[in-house]
Amino acid sequence: MQVDGVPLRTIWPVAGARAVDIIDQTVLPHVFRVRRLGRLEDAAEAIRSMQVRGAPLIGVTAAYGLALALDGCAGDETLLAAVQLLAATRPTAVNLHWALARMQSRLLPLPPAARAAAAWSEAAKIADEDVEQCRRIGAHGLQLLLAGRRGEARLEIMTHCNAGWLATVDHGTALAPVYAAFDAGIDIHVWVSETRPRNQGLLTAWELRQHGVPHTVIADNAAGLLLMRGGIDAVIVGADRIAANGDVANKVGTCLKALAARAAGVPFLVAAPGSTIDFASADGASIPIEERAGDELRLLRGCDAAGLPGELRQLPATAAVANPAFDITPAQLVDRIISERGCCAADRLRTLYPEEADG
Repeated sequence: MQVDGVPLRTIWPVAGARAVDIIDQTVLPHVFRVRRLGRLEDAAEAIRSMQVRGAPLIGVTAAYGLALALDGCAGDETLLAAVQLLAATRPTAVNLHWALARMQSRLLPLPPAARAAAAWSEAAKIADEDVEQCRRIGAHGLQLLLAGRRGEARLEIMTHCNAGWLATVDHGTALAPVYAAFDAGIDIHVWVSETRPRNQGLLTAWELRQHGVPHTVIADNAAGLLLMRGGIDAVIVGADRIAANGDVANKVGTCLKALAARAAGVPFLVAAPGSTIDFASADGASIPIEERAGDELRLLRGCDAAGLPGELRQLPATAAVANPAFDITPAQLVDRIISERGCCAADRLRTLYPEEADG
């Protein structure tokens, strides 16, 4: 995608150096800043602090983090310790564990002297595959949107959180069909839920603006009214983990959108690559839900009158708060899941992934 007209990915290797650069998403949309990761600990902190976020991007960052860890010493102890450190950064996004398992499987059989180069190569391969998978999600999702289009009327799409290119390496998941439609010249408009308390909807608005896609930001609690009024063609969200039965873990507030969409008769769609589907989790009850720091709710982040980024306290430091980062949307509320292999009913995932039929 583009930033100020310049094509850019969310993470990329630094030419001539054993390092990767990322877009620091903790300062968006107010500041665009590139941060360099040169050590395993840098990658772990980037994931933990949400400098990178979105399940696919977390997985790719973890893969590069493992490559960074092996540059100095690539013995078994170093490799396994790095996997353990990265795996502990965030519990819900299964792409993290998928990427680490893939990297470990690729690297452990190799002699230590060959591991560092192989790690960088495999991480780059995972990144490139993510781009292609998201492109395919966009193509499949666009066909689904067009099939339900109301004549030649403008496509009206609602989304929650950020599942655009900032959450992946490029293209995005939930926003991939939106970009595919816009690039094909189709009239489309996106209703962007602010997504408290981290306000990832502001990241969605930022990237849509960069690409020129018409959009409107709404308060989270306005979604139900807008859906009941009619005129919304579909709600599309991403996912951090999808259980084998089709239950979906995504940013907290997603289930409320699904309930409102079902009541209003609006299709509720989930877009995610195969690496987000956890066939080892039977249902949503087995998915761990990350509890994040209370200050994410007690403090507001933004810019002051002079345009300088800062924080504003909205609750006392001693105020008791609960801050679950995700919720579970039951499969029966999901009309279709869109993956790189096509679209299916939420409870029919194995029709797209038959190799998991015995899982």
